[in-house]
Amino acid sequence: MSSELEYLARRVAVGKISRRAFLGRAAALGASTAFAGSLLGGAARAAGPQKGGTLKAGLVGGESTDGLDPAKINNQVTGAFARCWGEKLTDIDDKGKLVNRLAEEVGASDDAKVWTFRIRKGVTFHNGKELDASDVLATIERHAGEGSKSGALGILRGIDSMKVEGGDFVVSLKEANADLPFLMSDYHLIIQPNGGKDGPDAGIGTGPYKIAAHEPGVREIGARHEGYWDTARGHADQIEILVINDATARTAALQGGQIHMMNRVEPKIVDLIKRVPGVKIQNVAGAAHYVFAMQCTTPPFDNNDLRLALKLAVDRKEMVDKVLRGYGTVGNDIPVNASYPLFPEGIEQREFDPEKAAFHYKKSGHSGPITFITSDVAFPGAVDAAQLFQQSCAKAGITLDVQRAPGDGYWAEVWNKKPFSASYWVGRPTQDQQYSTAYLSTADWNETRFKREDFDKLVVAARAELDEDKRKAMYRDIALMVRDDGGAIIPMYNDWIDAVSEKVEGYVPYPSGELMGGLALSMCWLAA
Repeated sequence: MSSELEYLARRVAVGKISRRAFLGRAAALGASTAFAGSLLGGAARAAGPQKGGTLKAGLVGGESTDGLDPAKINNQVTGAFARCWGEKLTDIDDKGKLVNRLAEEVGASDDAKVWTFRIRKGVTFHNGKELDASDVLATIERHAGEGSKSGALGILRGIDSMKVEGGDFVVSLKEANADLPFLMSDYHLIIQPNGGKDGPDAGIGTGPYKIAAHEPGVREIGARHEGYWDTARGHADQIEILVINDATARTAALQGGQIHMMNRVEPKIVDLIKRVPGVKIQNVAGAAHYVFAMQCTTPPFDNNDLRLALKLAVDRKEMVDKVLRGYGTVGNDIPVNASYPLFPEGIEQREFDPEKAAFHYKKSGHSGPITFITSDVAFPGAVDAAQLFQQSCAKAGITLDVQRAPGDGYWAEVWNKKPFSASYWVGRPTQDQQYSTAYLSTADWNETRFKREDFDKLVVAARAELDEDKRKAMYRDIALMVRDDGGAIIPMYNDWIDAVSEKVEGYVPYPSGELMGGLALSMCWLAA
């Protein structure tokens, strides 16, 4: 039986017989569905990527205000779609290692202040223009320029000058930075023709899919770019992202076959999905974390005793147990964890302490309710987490008024605007990138409005320090500043949990983010 089915599975993989016919023969021979599926999966992998079909994902995070300007990417849908139509100089693989993309070679001066990126030849934009170093220069100029509102602005402030030399893009830094190639992997830094200066939201890139439809808050469709340079990507004829912000509706769509993959599986339903035939849970730990962001410049959060009171009023273990259900770890109000190089070990874990919380709350002089805004789209279980936070605050005599905001418009109207709200971060490849993006005084995405001159100077000094022991010690000081004086309550680090149809091949979990760091639609294919 086994040899016959293995032969038939190979025939399915190369398109000689249908999947239905194979499953019918397998059933006739008494093979289980699981065994037959494993044979199909193995044969498909052996045969390599299959071309054709429409690969569909159902994602939470889309809004009616979504645009196509990479500088403004701030949710899962715009981020995932940009990975389909656009590319960056570098990227991070499933092992967390740096890989070259539109830059085929990267070199540095001995002092790590001058970096040269050799731009890949033979790459064309969707409008037919051939990529060259001037497009790269214009892209980084737009994101780093005066008046820029790019989410990548914070990590580009160290640039002193840029130029084109033949086919190379050359960057000179104000201070040494050994992490610059990692910074160029930031998901905002999609290379566009003339940097997007002529039309930042035109959606023209070098990625495996051209934009075929853009319906903000509803769906995004890409059609294969026939002139694409990398044969390892772009296998489907079309990709489609359906915006499905409701977790129950996303799950139903996956079960019903309307989509092939979904992001943000809530931990409380993981066991239920595991029992769904033809669906597999894919989860991986990494640098992702959930945040309750207090703006340090807005009363009452401008008082550090109040901030400490709220940090001490979080029962982190209860939250991890009840919200993450084992798919994550306890946080410590530090936006980096052991997944980062040079992570500072030995920092005392902050515990739930209602007595200390009450002490600092009284010392702050504040009285009355504290408003905290959350939403289903903030992160999976965000509403449940807020309710647990409310209950643990009550034990310290703190009244937390939890307000639930609608999903549509949350990232545009609540996040980074309201003084106390739920948020999430996917993490970044390096500590410097995480701190520079979200904690420097000058960072547009400084959601906590944490502003300390000594902190800023230390972050800049750490990125220029080439001695690893000294740099690690500096990152310890940086972490303690954020933990003890900042406005970020970081109760937990979450696993990425996706659900993927067994019809999908080529899926590999990436610690850098959900759905293979946003690359699943570009790199996966449908079994024949």
